[in-house]
Amino acid sequence: MMRKPIIAGNWKMHKTSSETVRFVHELLQGLGNERPACEVIVAPPFTSIRSAVKEAEGTFIRVSGQNLHWEDQGAFTGEISGGMLKDLGCSHVILGHSERRQYFGETDETVNRKIKAAMRNDLIPIFCLGETLEEREDGITFDVVTRQLMGGLADLSLSDPVRFVVAYEPVWAIGTGQTATPEQAQEVHAFVRRKLAELLPQGFSEHVRILYGGSVKPDNARSLMSCADIDGGLVGGAALKTADFLGIIKEAT
Repeated sequence: MMRKPIIAGNWKMHKTSSETVRFVHELLQGLGNERPACEVIVAPPFTSIRSAVKEAEGTFIRVSGQNLHWEDQGAFTGEISGGMLKDLGCSHVILGHSERRQYFGETDETVNRKIKAAMRNDLIPIFCLGETLEEREDGITFDVVTRQLMGGLADLSLSDPVRFVVAYEPVWAIGTGQTATPEQAQEVHAFVRRKLAELLPQGFSEHVRILYGGSVKPDNARSLMSCADIDGGLVGGAALKTADFLGIIKEAT
């Protein structure tokens, strides 16, 4: 089954609007006239989304939000709705990232509500899940991933598997310099795909892209993405440097 890879850069709380314009410009220059074989997505902070969309207009680069609220409007100071992201020009939104779960109290239930809000507003969710180091050492990785999958997908109506993305991010490998070995990553990715086959309509799981996130770099991207069930990367630190992000994109083509 051929699934088009995705390389998505999660900038987290980095880059001003002017820095965003410069990055996207340099990224396009670096790729030249060659359209990559993978989908390329950048996820700037909310304040830089408009700049990213404008600079990427008419190109293959897509722009993602990093989060949204589960309601479409209301008295939720400091929050952003799916409709607002769509109006800015976003095509995707990252949901359930471990940092949101760890620092901002997100739960499987709230992630589920956000996934539904994204789909209601014609945004493609990039649904993150993964275990902590303690959970891996306790041997409960698959239990944690199963709970997160079932919680995130609860009562979800999915009509097009290409418009739903999962990202496996072992929490112990995010921003630490540690990376799951290709064998470790593939083992969990294959498990996730098997669970998706149980939770989604028949045949859907083979079309859902499952990304790996956790200290992805140009020098390990190829070995990770050569695995059968790894369909690209959700890149953190290496997505902030044009040369590194370009290197990863080229390894995915």
